[in-house]
Amino acid sequence: MAAQLQLFEARQSERWNVRVSRRARRLSVRVYPGGRVEVVAPPGASAAAVERFVGMHRQWIDRRVQDLSSAADLSGDMRPAAIELSAIARRYALVYEPDARRGVRAHSHETTDALILRGQVGDERQVGAVLRAWLMERAFEALSRELSRVAARGDFRFQRLQVRRQRTRWGSCSASGTISLNACVLFLEPAVMRYLLVHELAHTKHMNHSKRFWALVEAHEPEYRRLDRELVSGWRRVPGWVFG
Repeated sequence: MAAQLQLFEARQSERWNVRVSRRARRLSVRVYPGGRVEVVAPPGASAAAVERFVGMHRQWIDRRVQDLSSAADLSGDMRPAAIELSAIARRYALVYEPDARRGVRAHSHETTDALILRGQVGDERQVGAVLRAWLMERAFEALSRELSRVAARGDFRFQRLQVRRQRTRWGSCSASGTISLNACVLFLEPAVMRYLLVHELAHTKHMNHSKRFWALVEAHEPEYRRLDRELVSGWRRVPGWVFG
């Protein structure tokens, strides 16, 4: 079981902590939406080693904290009036129909862009769970379609797609050609989503961030630098119910 420790530096706020994990083989750091920083350390790592590690990565951490501190308040917005999926140009108006006898269920009306939630809609926990399941379905449908389209146009090959709902990573590509994408990308602008797809597809040819990798990305997306900055700060567009 992992142990939770307060970060040793007194000058840090309560948003910093060190987590000692038996599964960890090396030091790593994560910055979560809202600006919380977690350093994961293997057993036996000394405070001095953690301090050196934080110092080496301090500029990157500070940039990520700045980007993610303005992310959506994860404690609010649990019963939204509408859901805006900017990446696919769809907006769903939510209709809540109370029924104390039933658990919450979602019913989409694609022709009217309405999402009806029926059941115990006063229960925010149930509402959030249903909305997250609905988002994952929409995300897999949309991202499967868009990834295949971008791959075909760019002459890329991938094996399969996974869609997840992660707090710190937008996407990844495995050595076997499995591309993983974050469902939250649907809240971003279409050009940013397309850049993410190009980025991960480029990893099917270069499993690194070498000059050749970035040259390939640029060949398919000349504005990749600007779009990458927008992607990094994109967490602020993700509504609270997604992780609530």
